[in-house]
Amino acid sequence: MTTVSHQFMVAAGQFGPGHVGELTQVVPFDLVDAVLKETRCVQRRLRDLPTRVGVYFLLAMCLFPEVGYRLVWQKLTAALAGAGVEVASPTAKALRDLRRRVGAAPVRRLFEVLVGPLARPTTPGVRFGPFRTVFFDGCSSITLPESDRNLDYFGPQSRGGYPMLELMTLVETGTRALIGAVFGPTSDGETAYAAACCTTWARTCWYCGTRGSTPTPSSPPWPPPVPSSWAVYALIAAPRPCPAG
Repeated sequence: MTTVSHQFMVAAGQFGPGHVGELTQVVPFDLVDAVLKETRCVQRRLRDLPTRVGVYFLLAMCLFPEVGYRLVWQKLTAALAGAGVEVASPTAKALRDLRRRVGAAPVRRLFEVLVGPLARPTTPGVRFGPFRTVFFDGCSSITLPESDRNLDYFGPQSRGGYPMLELMTLVETGTRALIGAVFGPTSDGETAYAAACCTTWARTCWYCGTRGSTPTPSSPPWPPPVPSSWAVYALIAAPRPCPAG
C-alpha cells in the first residue's frame, strides 16, 4: 500500500474555511478580497464567518448543488478538520445569513473578472480564419424555489409547477472556456438570451448554435443587428434520430 500526502495552504484564523481546494488557484484570496472591496461588501466587523468565507461557500454550493447548507460546509472544511485545524460549526440559519450578507454583487463581479477565452492563437480547433469559434446553447429545465419573489419575476409554470429559469451560455470551442452567460424567465426564449451573450464578442467571433436558436415571429432580430464584417454566424442542425428500419 502506498500513502500519498498532499500539502495545501489555507488562511489563518476565521478565514481558514475560505478555500475550495485546487480551485483556489483559479480564485485566489487576493482576487476575492479585491472584488469584495470593489463592491463594498467587506464585513464591518470580523465574525466567525467572514465575507470572504461566504464567497467560497457560495462557490462550494455550486459544486455540490444536491446537498444542504450544513453538508456543503462539511465538504468545504473536511480537509481542515482532518488536519486538526479548528473551524466554526455554524447552523443552517447562520449559513443562510452569510449567503445573504454576501449578496449578488461580489459573485457577479467575480464572474466578470474570471470569464473569458483561454486559447492562444496557435491552439488547434479554436479559430476559423480570423475568427475565434464559439458555441452557445441554452437550458430551460432549471427549477427554482417557489417563493413569492421568484413567482413574481419568473412566473408560475403550467400545471402549477415550480418557477423555471432559462440559462444561455457562450463557450469557446476547443477549450470549453465559459466566455458569457445570461439568464432570466423562460418566456423570453433562447434567441433573446443568445443575442445578449453575443454582444460583447460580436466583433471577433464565429458563432455556432443549434436549431433551437432559430428565431420565432416574436423573437428579436437574429443574428443580432451588427455589421456583417464584424462576425460570422453558423447554424448547426441538431442531430435527429434515424427512423426505425
